[in-house]
Amino acid sequence: MKRKTIFVTGAGGVAGVNFVRALRASERNYRIVGSDYSKYYIHLPDLDARYLTPRHDDPSFVKRVSTIAKKEGALFIHPQPSSEALVLSREREKLPSRVFLPDYSTMLRGQDKMETQKILERKGVPVARTETLKDIEEVESAFKKIGGKVWVRARHGAGGRLSLLCNSWQEARDWISLWTRRGTELDEFMLQEYLPGRNIAWDSLWVKGKLVTSYSRERIEYPFKHISPSGITGTPSVSRTIHDAQVNKVAIKSVLAIARDASGAFSVDIKEDASGRPCVTEVDAGKFHTTMPLWGYAAYKHLGMPWYSNISDLYVRIGLGEEVRESIPEFDLIPAGYYMIRNMDSGVILYREDGWKERVV
Repeated sequence: MKRKTIFVTGAGGVAGVNFVRALRASERNYRIVGSDYSKYYIHLPDLDARYLTPRHDDPSFVKRVSTIAKKEGALFIHPQPSSEALVLSREREKLPSRVFLPDYSTMLRGQDKMETQKILERKGVPVARTETLKDIEEVESAFKKIGGKVWVRARHGAGGRLSLLCNSWQEARDWISLWTRRGTELDEFMLQEYLPGRNIAWDSLWVKGKLVTSYSRERIEYPFKHISPSGITGTPSVSRTIHDAQVNKVAIKSVLAIARDASGAFSVDIKEDASGRPCVTEVDAGKFHTTMPLWGYAAYKHLGMPWYSNISDLYVRIGLGEEVRESIPEFDLIPAGYYMIRNMDSGVILYREDGWKERVV
C-alpha cells in the first residue's frame, strides 16, 4: 500500500519535532516531509524530505508551500507555528492539499488575546480583570482599577511575550515605556489581574462544533525561568496531567464562544484565581501546544493506550476525511497523575508519584 505523505511546516521547532515524532509512532507508517525557515533547525526532525521556506510574512511563502506539497504529493498539510497556520488558513484555497484548520476569522480572534477576552466576558466565561491603555499616563489609574499585583502582557504572540508581573504602577509604566521606546505600540499591551492559582493547559480536537477529545495538564515549572523576567518561557519543563470537571466545563464553553462551528485543534490557557475558580486567559484556534503531540506520543507508545490517544495521528486522520469509528472519550483522554519532566539536551521522563518512571525520549 502506498504510504500517505504528510507535510509539516515549521517542522524544526520544538513543537514541530514533537509532532513528527508522534506521527512516526503511528501504526500508519506515514511518509513525512517538512519545512522550516531555519536552515539549522530543519535538520532536527525525522523527515523523509526537508525544505527551507521563507518566513510566513514573505509574499512567496504560500507559493513555496504549495510547490513543495505538489512535488511531494502531500495529501495533508499541518502548519505547526501559529503564524504559519494563520497564513495558510487565509490562503487555503491556493493549497493543493487538505488542511484541518479553523476558518481565518476564528484564527484571527484567537490570536488576539484582547479580542478573545472581550468575547469570553460577553459570553459569561470567567476571565481576569483587564485594562488597556490609550496613553502611558493611564497606567496608574488602570493599575488601581485592577487592584493588587498586575500582569502586563502582549495582546499577540506566545512564550510570555512582553509579560511581567508588576507590584506597582511605576513598575508597569517603566516596563511598558521600555518596550514602546523600542517600537512596540502602546495598544499592544494588556494589564491583567494577577491570578495566583494553578496554570493549566487544555488541549482539544473539534469537528464542526463537536468536541472529539481533550485532556488537561497543569504547568508546574518552565525551563530557564530564572533568566526570564516573567518566569515564563512558553513551554513547561515540568507538567502533570489532571482531571477537573470545572476546567473541562469552562474550556469547552470558551471554545464555543470563539467558534460555534469549531474545527481543528484548539488550545486553551487557564489560570485559577485566589478562590480556585478557573479563568480563561487565551483560546488559541488552530494551535497545537508545544507538548500536545508529545503527550499523545507518550500515551500511545509508553502507556499502552489506544491509537487515538496519539492525538497527532487522530488529528491527521480526521483532517484526511477519514471516519473514526471508535468511541473516543470527550474529556480526560490521558490518565491523571503523570508528570512529564523535560529539559534541553536531557530527554523526556514520564513519572508518577508512586515511583513509576519511564524515559520517553
